[in-house]
Amino acid sequence: MPERAGDTATGVRAAPGTVTFADVEAAEARLRGKLVPTPLAWSQTLSAMTGAHVTLKFENLQFTASFKERGALNRLLLLSDDERRRGVIAVSAGNHAQGVARHGALLGIPVTIVMPETVAATKMERTRALGADVVCVGSTLEEAMEVGTSRAVAQGLTMIHPYDDPAVIAGQGTVAIEILRDDPATEVLLVPVGGGGLIAGVATAVKHLSPAVEVVGVQSEHYAGMAAALTGAAAGDGGPSVADGIAVREPGALPLAIARALVDDVVTVSEESIETAIGTYLEVEKVLAEGAGAAPLAALLEHPERFGGRHVALIVSGGNIDLRYLADVIVRDLHRSGRLVWLHLEVLDSPGTLAQVSKAIASCHVNILQVVHRRYGATLPSKGAFLDVYVETTGSEQLDEVVSLLSGLGYAVTTDTETPPL
Repeated sequence: MPERAGDTATGVRAAPGTVTFADVEAAEARLRGKLVPTPLAWSQTLSAMTGAHVTLKFENLQFTASFKERGALNRLLLLSDDERRRGVIAVSAGNHAQGVARHGALLGIPVTIVMPETVAATKMERTRALGADVVCVGSTLEEAMEVGTSRAVAQGLTMIHPYDDPAVIAGQGTVAIEILRDDPATEVLLVPVGGGGLIAGVATAVKHLSPAVEVVGVQSEHYAGMAAALTGAAAGDGGPSVADGIAVREPGALPLAIARALVDDVVTVSEESIETAIGTYLEVEKVLAEGAGAAPLAALLEHPERFGGRHVALIVSGGNIDLRYLADVIVRDLHRSGRLVWLHLEVLDSPGTLAQVSKAIASCHVNILQVVHRRYGATLPSKGAFLDVYVETTGSEQLDEVVSLLSGLGYAVTTDTETPPL
């Protein structure tokens, strides 16, 4: 845990030359009436599942489905008349781009967005639809940033950085003011961390308003730059991530300085846990959370003993996720939980066998989705066959019941929760 120095006002000192609570408070006043405060709601089911008193801050209900609108709008509102006339540029793979594009258009400010060529087509089209001039270049966000920085200088555009900017950080911090206003009993805030703009703003507000509240960041174990800097954890190996909104290799310099002074801890979670959290939000709360938005719930599910019995607020930071990818995530989560599974049986190739197996499965109230009957195989005995049955269960207990019943009938059964349907 990073050390914090105190002052006479709050017991906490901000990092030198950085964002203050006055900046966040001013941003909150500036944004009032321009952004609708998002709801904070208690989750009875998640509280029962985790042993904590869980509240959810639904930033996925912003117009562009992300908290990024807060920082983007605050920064735009602080532009001079000359800067507004010349226009702005931002580099982003999604949420920040849409926030800058939307509010730039509403304010009559020309917006250029630079995105990597690998960005999802849906995110690119949404950003264009919001009125921005979109340029796709480079295979990574870092390469896109190099181009964006060069264009800003060459064309006299103001760069709106997604996280390493004091006004952006102050805007993001307004979410914490709303959380503590709506639930003063909050003891812990779990905050997704990529470049660090959100947690820097949140910590700045929280440690002024209620210094005893614990601010804990959450990162994917593959992109754990902030955790590595603060706790010595492994920085991660990069690569594809379900939480692309926080798939940032290194935090910004200013957010890191603020985090060193004010953030209590940063934990990492697995990609599987994030996918499970996305599925849990859909099933339990009927809420669509992108990977970054689901990361705080993943931390709570991975470490229930750490947060049990406490008032924990989870920031559902965004809800932008490609539908095709969402379908894959849901199916993988159903497989991991044993609700979609292949049953592999070695049977005699004789009349009535398939009927007996089907009757046994049906007696457990398990639904059969697909059947594959194979008569050839190097290990098969004469007159034998492989029977692969893809079933839908309510979970591991019902799956165990089916396997036990089939084994009792003399069938050798193996299960496979990795292979997708054919």
